[in-house]
Amino acid sequence: MCGIFGYAGYRNFAPKLVFEGLKSLEYRGYDSWGVAVTSENKIVLKKKAGKIGDSHVNDLPDGTLAFGHTRWATHGGVTDINAHPHLDCNNEIAVIHNGIFENYEGLKKKLIAKGHKFVSETDTEVISHMIEDLNKNMTFPQAVRSVFRQMEGLNAVIAINTRDKSLVAARNGSPLCIGFGKNENFLASDVLALLPYTKNVYFLEDDEMAVIEPEKVSVFNAKNGKIAKYKKQKLNWKSNQGEKGKYPFYMLKEIYEQPQIVSDIASNFLGQAKKAAKLVNGAKGTYLVGCGTASYACLAGEYLFSKIARRHVNFSVGSEFGYHLDFLNRQSLVVALSQSGETMDILESVKKAKGKGAEIACLVNVLGSSLYRFSDYKMMIGAGPEKGVASTKAFTGMIAHLVLLAYGLTDRSSEGQKVLMGAVKSMKEVLSPKIVKKITILAQKIVNKKHIYVIGRGISYPTSLETALKIKEISYIHAEGLAAGELKHGPLALVEKGTPCIAFLPNDETYGANLAGAMEMKARGGFIIGISFKPHEVFDYFIPVGDAREATIIPNIMVGQLLAYRLTIKKGLDPDKPRNLAKSVTVK
Repeated sequence: MCGIFGYAGYRNFAPKLVFEGLKSLEYRGYDSWGVAVTSENKIVLKKKAGKIGDSHVNDLPDGTLAFGHTRWATHGGVTDINAHPHLDCNNEIAVIHNGIFENYEGLKKKLIAKGHKFVSETDTEVISHMIEDLNKNMTFPQAVRSVFRQMEGLNAVIAINTRDKSLVAARNGSPLCIGFGKNENFLASDVLALLPYTKNVYFLEDDEMAVIEPEKVSVFNAKNGKIAKYKKQKLNWKSNQGEKGKYPFYMLKEIYEQPQIVSDIASNFLGQAKKAAKLVNGAKGTYLVGCGTASYACLAGEYLFSKIARRHVNFSVGSEFGYHLDFLNRQSLVVALSQSGETMDILESVKKAKGKGAEIACLVNVLGSSLYRFSDYKMMIGAGPEKGVASTKAFTGMIAHLVLLAYGLTDRSSEGQKVLMGAVKSMKEVLSPKIVKKITILAQKIVNKKHIYVIGRGISYPTSLETALKIKEISYIHAEGLAAGELKHGPLALVEKGTPCIAFLPNDETYGANLAGAMEMKARGGFIIGISFKPHEVFDYFIPVGDAREATIIPNIMVGQLLAYRLTIKKGLDPDKPRNLAKSVTVK
């Protein structure tokens, strides 16, 4: 969940280049940051607790080899000392690390017994001292490899020293991507950071290590040390796709990109949906698996497949899927949804599922990600880079693909395209100044409330879950998504005078039952916010959303996204970087 960026090349402003790379990776972790550079046979570093913000590295010396790190804390508090990089006793070796070094405590005790001095509370510092200890009798890459082989857990390790002009990296579980330039090479934990410099990349596989020098890159098997063959691939994203442009925050930019993304999916991904439909039709038992926002897309997919294709599929949260594996066999199909393709709970689950013989398909937004490479059948969301920690366009992109796939199961793909284009029309209406103003006024009305409840039935149930997630993860207001029929089984006890209650009421068979739920909350004093295709007297506040048949979930969720965004802005918070969270969850 940490951000990593490294450079080995000819440019002598490597610290500044690395610092800019870290800025583009801050969504992966922003508890602290640090940069180290080799200069005049010394390692000079700067590291600070807190977000990068307006910080700088102008006080670091020039150099052509540097690396840096943004931290999402796991071991040790958020302090300057605990920030990466970490040095050895002689300040000749520096290490940055992503992951959890599970067996570090016993190894640390052995090092202390040998006289090593530690200054931080982290597991990472143990790595630099272990390398120091071994580097006395073997080359630097050999020492890094030996340490890496002793580490338990899922980790990515990058090390530099004062003698060699190279980055030495090893990976197991946590992502690392090498970028290739002319007389310079790069390393990052996410391809987004490489786009300004190169589109030629290689994603390190598990148990691979690399020695990255300005003129060449060598890849090895980390287990046996043998040279590994690798093949570069070319990214198709544009460098400016990862920029905010005219928008104050990435989240707002990504919300406004959604109509075009859904339109592109409807126009350009029909073939992908048809091939996926053959897979689902040929399977005996299909499982949709995702975490967080992706899990709600999977739940929506369960409803879409049932309603459109009369097809039952199983849904599971990624972190819980491992407890359902006894049902899998060689005729099972697991479809894993993930924006990043690096979500650890998903990767662990699908590896176990493949061990049971199941076929693995993925729907991801990052070409070449770990899940993409692992899957038997690969599907791209095609939403472009998403940098806001709270996912928006990746979610609606997933839903759009699931709509196409559901229609494809009954050979009605063209009808699915029409439904999505109807959703695009409704999405544009949601983004009109008139509706945005209504959402902004609503945010002002409820910004000081401590609790918000969101209800829906049918496919509006995952809509309510996703809306509640967006509100709580960026505005820090407690929000709870509920199946409307469950109100009387407990949640009604929490409703009192003035409690904001958001009700999704699309033009489908759930309208009457959803309305009944809104009335139940109204009778207890709730402030009812109706999001629907038509007004009703029970609504205290009404936001119109045009009917888009089964795809109405897409414009409906955009209302939820915009409300969450406006609540966050009203509170003076940063919607792109919510506290305690990171974009890519690469730890268990």
